[in-house]
Amino acid sequence: MQPALPWQVGSILPWLDLFGIAVFASTGALAATQRNQTLVTATFFALITGVGGGSVRDLLIGVPVFWVHDPLVAGVCLGVAVLVWWTPVRWWRGATLAWLDAVGLAAYAVFGAAKALAFGVPPIPAALMGVVTACVGGIIRDVLAGEPSILMRPELYVTAAALAAGSHVALVALGVPPTMAAPIAAIAGFALRAAAIRWRIALPAYGRSDDQATPTPPAR
Repeated sequence: MQPALPWQVGSILPWLDLFGIAVFASTGALAATQRNQTLVTATFFALITGVGGGSVRDLLIGVPVFWVHDPLVAGVCLGVAVLVWWTPVRWWRGATLAWLDAVGLAAYAVFGAAKALAFGVPPIPAALMGVVTACVGGIIRDVLAGEPSILMRPELYVTAAALAAGSHVALVALGVPPTMAAPIAAIAGFALRAAAIRWRIALPAYGRSDDQATPTPPAR
């Protein structure tokens, strides 16, 4: 039997997907414009950031790459890039990039998990597909922009994506309709990421004391 397509699960999920794509695309365009790059570079950054995570997800679960067969996605990414390019610089100062990224992270994590579930992926791998969907685009953006990847920073990021994706999978498993589970899970993921941005919450990093880092020579 052919698996249910994500847009057949509920009316909110496709819009959540497009919203996440648009927000991530805007962060890609901002990463380019903040470095005084051209409009062409901004549109490329917007596209690769917007579709990067979803493309990897689709390849992993063995389905056609979504944006190649959808006339809206590439247009949304390019339109967002042009919008960012023509708006005043003062609109995008401060932590705008981080907050936009937090919104896109939560929305995209939920949709990625929902699509994986719709194509018959088991719950735990489906939640991981949500994390991949939400994080890979930002990782590609940071690498192209020459920034340290978000994975190399201690602040909560992947954890927030995991909370959003895992919450959606868990709620659906408990019998909550996807149209209710999706916004609840997205809000949970965004709340955690927002708290990390606001109060710089981070997981403890691995470290060793000097004594552990430099072994003492054995006694002779």
